Amino acid sequence: MKNDEKKKILSAAAAAPILKIHSAAVAEFLDPAKPRANVMGIGCGIKWKNGAPTGEPALVVLVSQKLASNLVSKADLVPPKLQDMPTDVLAIGYPMAGGAKPAGASIQTLAQRVRPAQGGYSVGHRDITAGTMATIVYDILPGGTVSPPAHGIGIPPRYYILSNNHVLANTNEGNPGDPILQPGPYDGGVNPDDQIATLSRFIPITLDPPVPRALHQNLVDAALAEGEFHDLDREIYWNGVPRGWRQKVDVAVGMVVKKTGRTTNFTTGRINIINVTIDVYMGEEGSDGFSIKS
Repeated sequence: MKNDEKKKILSAAAAAPILKIHSAAVAEFLDPAKPRANVMGIGCGIKWKNGAPTGEPALVVLVSQKLASNLVSKADLVPPKLQDMPTDVLAIGYPMAGGAKPAGASIQTLAQRVRPAQGGYSVGHRDITAGTMATIVYDILPGGTVSPPAHGIGIPPRYYILSNNHVLANTNEGNPGDPILQPGPYDGGVNPDDQIATLSRFIPITLDPPVPRALHQNLVDAALAEGEFHDLDREIYWNGVPRGWRQKVDVAVGMVVKKTGRTTNFTTGRINIINVTIDVYMGEEGSDGFSIKS
């Protein structure tokens, strides 16, 4: 492994000190009483210098765009250190979840109807535009455990599409039993002809408004929709069949990951930041939204 590759990876031991001060740094730098222009969130990662990783742990401040320091007010500047930990800055644009019109579908995207449907294809609640199926899951079977991850043994009584709350549950507005279409409505899916599942359950998202973001405790944007076994395929298009899941404690900076999405097709990347607290918008920048902690 090249030296630069090694420096992109943050071991658990190296990450421990920064994880300890993360909450204090969030409270200090993301104080809602003193909002900083351009700042989207903060997380734990690696310090980069002159376009190369140093391998040193840093608190990474997420911004909508990087600006020269002379274009940023003194109050909004990212300090060299937070809680005695070096900082870095990463531009991410404006994170969006639903509300906005999805990118147009083409023959290269996974926007067509397919049965059985795989992870990566277009899906959506009847009242949204369109999103992406993550994969197909089932409830843990007898003998299975969450920690350590173990599936258990037996025959699953139900099968679910796993995706986001804003995709399957219309951002808290859906009700159990609502039709889920594949492809999603924006991609031509109509009810009832293209119904593939019904909304089963979801993790509610605390939204702003009405709840100020400083009080948000959102951890995931997730929902399940129950479908028929013959209509659902656990394989993720171009990715294969998921073998299990990884606990958060085992997710590290520097890990190489891959995904398949309705609009982006197949992509690979690297985890740059963990333990992120970030603002997400529902539609246009500056619109309603929520804060989420990964």
